[in-house]
Amino acid sequence: MTDSNNGSPLSSGAGAASLFNLDLIKKYDQAGPRYTSYPTAPMFHEGINGKTYAETLEAAGRENGPLSLYIHIPFCNTVCYYCGCNKIVTRQYERAEPYLQLLMKEIDLVADHIGNSRAVTQLHFGGGTPTFLSEDQLRRLMAHLHDRFTFVSDEKGEYGIEMDPRECSEETVRVLREIGFNRMSMGVQDFDPDVQKAVNRIQSKEETLRVLKEARAHGFKSMNIDLMYGLPLQSVETFDRTLSTIIEFSPDRIALFNYAHLPHMFMPQRRINEEELPSPQQKLDILEHSIKRLLDAGYKFIGMDHFGKPDDELTIAQNEGKLYRNFQGYSTHSDCDLVGIGLTSIGYVGGSFFQNAKEMDAYSETISAGRFSVFRGYTLTEEDHLRRHVIMRLMCDFSLDFNAVEKLFSINFKTHFSDALEDLKPMLEDGLVALQENHLDVLPAGRMLIRNIAMLFDEHLRNKQEKVRYSKVI
Repeated sequence: MTDSNNGSPLSSGAGAASLFNLDLIKKYDQAGPRYTSYPTAPMFHEGINGKTYAETLEAAGRENGPLSLYIHIPFCNTVCYYCGCNKIVTRQYERAEPYLQLLMKEIDLVADHIGNSRAVTQLHFGGGTPTFLSEDQLRRLMAHLHDRFTFVSDEKGEYGIEMDPRECSEETVRVLREIGFNRMSMGVQDFDPDVQKAVNRIQSKEETLRVLKEARAHGFKSMNIDLMYGLPLQSVETFDRTLSTIIEFSPDRIALFNYAHLPHMFMPQRRINEEELPSPQQKLDILEHSIKRLLDAGYKFIGMDHFGKPDDELTIAQNEGKLYRNFQGYSTHSDCDLVGIGLTSIGYVGGSFFQNAKEMDAYSETISAGRFSVFRGYTLTEEDHLRRHVIMRLMCDFSLDFNAVEKLFSINFKTHFSDALEDLKPMLEDGLVALQENHLDVLPAGRMLIRNIAMLFDEHLRNKQEKVRYSKVI
């Protein structure tokens, strides 16, 4: 275990005991944002539109920093009952081609406004299921992106795709690597057959490991596995078997997500039998056991639900103070404008968030007419930029240097954040944080509760009258 007075992650079994304090987790367990953005998406409004976006892209084209591109493929051929993503469930694969044409038109719109002088250093295909597109369609889409944007080399760029092994042959893996993808993320959730049946995601261990091994053989540089605790019929014993399989394969990073049962928000979750869900205590037992196993296996706790090997890019970025959060979770590219392309996608360009239409008809109508499909967003104020920086550094570094913040934003930290520092007092007494003269450190017991700590610095959450429903922090 490392010194608790810096931001470096924990790595040992003793670290797991320090990280997971059951009494404190129960005391502070509440709903709160995940801070993949600040301000969070409920603050987005319709005063931001396609015209605003076009003007912002043109201004961004005169800058010279790197770009990150996110491409949303919304289709899935089956519904996973736990899923809360923006998706279209269909087995009509012919729907992919019209959508591909829309993506290409939107790519042209973006490129016409921002130009191609800014290098793309990061690309991510998410969904849905990106491999819902055929190999030929993926080739054409990547070729079009390369025609309209300037990409850095394979050695320098992070080009990732989310994959479903049920829609991924060895030829698919080979093609993906050939057209430029060098990182892969795969949802597993749980290998237990009963759990898979309960959530309608039948995905055998054999086919999953086959795709992972093929990706490794074809030269993918980094592999991420998504696991989920709190699903129906899970127990410490059953989930331990999944952990053993994943640890044996040894992916570069692992995301251990908390299943948030919100059937009033996500219709597929209504098909889950609530009587089969683990009790709150069983859920915490699974989490505690999982953390210990992952740390004992040599993974570092990055933050929230992310674990990485010591030589993983996320771990290195955290050690260097360069870790970042965006809508894909933790990221290494803090200096990028993020351009979102596709249905429902969200971008962050020039200090503003922009979200595309959520309905296919609206997206198709605007893009086909040669207009951006942005229907809402948010332009950050100077105060938002300040609080975004503070929350970002807490979430990524587990520490905060007041002097550095004062230098960047020309404020007196203790005066400006007097209310947040006052609200931190119970956390100081409980050993979640340590406060020095000009420094705040998140101690091991507070790192699982980092969302609670970040919430104290969230001006919109503090002042908001309307109750926004978020998932539980643990």
